[in-house]
Amino acid sequence: MTKVAIYVGVDVSKKTLDIAIKQPEGHYLHKKIGNDQQGFKNVFALLPPDCCVVMEATGSYYMPFACFLYRNNIFVSIVNPLAVNHFCKMRMSRAKTDKKDAAMIAEYGKSEMPRLWVPKEPHLIELQQLEGIVDNLTKQKTSITNQKEAFASSGQLTERVSEILERQLAYLASEIKSIENSMCEIGEQYHAELLTNLRTIPSIGKRTAIMLLIITDGFTRFENAKELVSYVGLCPRLYESGSSIKGKSRICKMGMSRMRQLLYLCAMSAIKVNGQCKAMFERLKQRGKNGKLALVAVASKLLRQAFAVGVGNIPYNTQIQSI
Repeated sequence: MTKVAIYVGVDVSKKTLDIAIKQPEGHYLHKKIGNDQQGFKNVFALLPPDCCVVMEATGSYYMPFACFLYRNNIFVSIVNPLAVNHFCKMRMSRAKTDKKDAAMIAEYGKSEMPRLWVPKEPHLIELQQLEGIVDNLTKQKTSITNQKEAFASSGQLTERVSEILERQLAYLASEIKSIENSMCEIGEQYHAELLTNLRTIPSIGKRTAIMLLIITDGFTRFENAKELVSYVGLCPRLYESGSSIKGKSRICKMGMSRMRQLLYLCAMSAIKVNGQCKAMFERLKQRGKNGKLALVAVASKLLRQAFAVGVGNIPYNTQIQSI
């Protein structure tokens, strides 16, 4: 972590930014500025040297100010709002105002020293946005398919209604395919070797490789496989206390559901074609684990294999160790 002299907290909203700058005397100087270029320039002169500006990842509203600071060589950290919320509860903070929130974000930065933020490459941003569109179109397609099946089950689906729904499904399928082709073109243009290496992992296909590229920023975002597994939400969560409470271990579903779904489908194939995953699955089954739990463990194993291949940018082989 680069040495930081002071942490500045920013509470972000669509139109304004509440900024808390700690003074030498110990109190906070508060400024409310517009969330626009003029507001950024007004506060820039107030920022102390060697400071790190900490703000929550609130939608996309933080992005313009974060990019402005990065271009002007100011350290920036983007933190999870849930983590800040838990930090405030730990500090017994009862007030909830923009001014108070900005100060608490600064205190969180000082206490936790979060990792510095670096903006994504433009092509990775485009890939992320295209994936969001595909996900939305897929949900629409599923909704229309379910609607058609419901109408058909009632025995009252008319020919006209059926034709309308079929046209909508055909349009959505065409759009999804077109966007996915565009995503593959972008991926091949910037990360051809990396994508080829990822697809050498038995059961990892083109779509999964692209998604791995997106969520890891080309395997530069995470320092180790454990962080990636936790981010996706495949790490187990224990629920035990003393000698009387022995809850079941479950995966933490606070990560990316789309990535988990893809990896789960890959795991179903991996237990047949991926030697390491097949051995793990059989070992877990012999220990009495149910099939679904074993498949989740295989999905986590696949993610670790992908991390090893992606970080090293090397083809998969049976001797590679997932890290």
